[in-house]
Amino acid sequence: MALRFALVIEPAASDDPRPVFSDSFRVIDPSAPALSVGELSTQRGDGIFESIGVVDGHAQETEAHLERLAHSAQICDLPAPNLEQWRQAVAVAAQHSPSEGEGVIKLILSRGVEHGPAPTAWVTATAAADNSIAREKGIRVVTLDRGYGIDTPARAPWLLLGAKTLSYAVNMAAIREAKRRGADDAVFVTSDGFVLEAPTASLILRIGGRFVTPAPNGGILHGTTQLSLFAHLEAQGHETGYEVLPTSALGEADAAWLVSSVRLAAPITAIDDIEVPSDAELTASFNRYLLSPRD
Repeated sequence: MALRFALVIEPAASDDPRPVFSDSFRVIDPSAPALSVGELSTQRGDGIFESIGVVDGHAQETEAHLERLAHSAQICDLPAPNLEQWRQAVAVAAQHSPSEGEGVIKLILSRGVEHGPAPTAWVTATAAADNSIAREKGIRVVTLDRGYGIDTPARAPWLLLGAKTLSYAVNMAAIREAKRRGADDAVFVTSDGFVLEAPTASLILRIGGRFVTPAPNGGILHGTTQLSLFAHLEAQGHETGYEVLPTSALGEADAAWLVSSVRLAAPITAIDDIEVPSDAELTASFNRYLLSPRD
């Protein structure tokens, strides 16, 4: 899909006290070349990003995304973003998102140009793809070995596990492999037999009436949509939890979902060709909530 809007940001220091940052924004033609050939985001994938869902012109869960952007910057040794500057950039991008229907705002912070000024940053806005079929009919997934153990992130923090980096080649390769196996998406598992997350989504299982998700201590990206949905479930009196889940837990679920900022809640109908019960009414209620304005 073609970009509707692009905004280049001149990053400000995190302690810059200015109340207005509009003079640090530069609107550019979204179809025109914009990055230097020395840009490390394209040469090495050396940067971080966030994708914010937009519903009827309203940017969803902006604060949670900004907090995660700052967390990723810290993990990757990038300069701490000035969150007020980024907040204002999101507001500008939202004005150029579809006023009706769904859209996506992307925030990108790169290490910059090699041997040059750093960092570089920009924001884009576009219409979202139609995810209605995945939400209503569900998706089939396969489990794929992520290639490390549950304790690897603690032993090897330089792998940047748990940061939302631009280096998404492995994530995209996993989705292609899932499709080669006749599925729609994948769920990563550790080499020592624990459940992680999907390449672009969080996993939620319903087991024995409880809603659980893998604990974010194994290199899992803490999902903004999962956090919001858990808060919604708790407000309705449901029990939620974070657990270190063995792969056997996948077979114990009486319902399962992949949730993300743009696709929202997609019920899982099969895992490794084993059918999973689905709850159409509950899924519809999830998506009604996720499509409501959320700050």
